[in-house]
Amino acid sequence: MKYVSTWWRARWAARSDAGMTTSEYAMGTIAAAAFAAVLYKIVTSGSVSGALESVIGKALDAPF
Repeated sequence: MKYVSTWWRARWAARSDAGMTTSEYAMGTIAAAAFAAVLYKIVTSGSVSGALESVIGKALDAPF
């Protein structure tokens, strides 16, 4: 009988710690927004923008 109660306690402890808390969601959202801002700055920079335009131009001018 002692084994069953130990098993239930371990099961309950594992189940009660599932998922993120509100503060973890907030930190994840802030991190995602910061990453998006950095990625936007990189993609809109002159050299990267020129390279993307070049790749797209070459793809559109490709003979079929």
